[in-house]
Amino acid sequence: MATLDDILSSHRTGRPIVMGVLNVTPDSFSDGGRFFAPGAAVAHGRTMVEAGADVLDAGAESTRPGSERVSPDEQIRRLEAILPALVGLGVPVSIDTTSAAVAAFALDAGAAIINDVSAGRDDPALLPLAARRGAAVILMHMLGRPRDMQAAPRYDDVVVEVRDFLADRLDAAVAAGVPRGRCIVDPGIGFGKTLEHNLALLAGIDALAALGVPILVGPSRKRFISAVVGDTGPDQRLGGTLAAVCATYLKGATLFRVHDVAPARQALAVLRAIVEA
Repeated sequence: MATLDDILSSHRTGRPIVMGVLNVTPDSFSDGGRFFAPGAAVAHGRTMVEAGADVLDAGAESTRPGSERVSPDEQIRRLEAILPALVGLGVPVSIDTTSAAVAAFALDAGAAIINDVSAGRDDPALLPLAARRGAAVILMHMLGRPRDMQAAPRYDDVVVEVRDFLADRLDAAVAAGVPRGRCIVDPGIGFGKTLEHNLALLAGIDALAALGVPILVGPSRKRFISAVVGDTGPDQRLGGTLAAVCATYLKGATLFRVHDVAPARQALAVLRAIVEA
């Protein structure tokens, strides 16, 4: 099992880190609320840890395209029955939220990482909270908001613009008191990007390496895979997910947010063995 220090140093060691996705929502694009009930959520978290997940990423607000906001109180209500049990499974737990109130609740319950798809822009109290509590922070790029991010995304150079955005948000985190060494960046595959943008970012992951922090990639089951191979449902996109995971590991990414932990763990283990041979 990976420690938080292993995760935060993975860009230097090359150790691949698998983050298991746990959606405590009724409307996730990938699992349609299968793990909304507390018992089902905890059981799935345990299954992912047994399959080799290094981190569990729990979220109580869907960020799929077109989704609506969920209040911090409702997010906390959805999480309060499961977070202590997830922390008890023995791997670091990440809270997927843009709300400082939800993040504070999760940190009190034992979470160690805040995964903020707004990169600290939605709630100005979030980065100072992370600094005070010594939490690690994932800063993700998103163009617009989930409700409208896929309306008509445009970039002159998506790789350069995403890199510059993440550099700016890293500076904002450091200015708020978060050590740079406790930051992770995520280019936000599928968050305000067309197929061409997503492919360019996946191919250009190495451009983010100059930021000097671990890179997380979350391609799991996303719609761009269907745009490449033809219409498929989310649960039929495993092959495309693994292709993106392996390609970006070779480009320098070391954290991979996935729904299918065991196949990702196996693919990365074999790929790393090949690289090291």
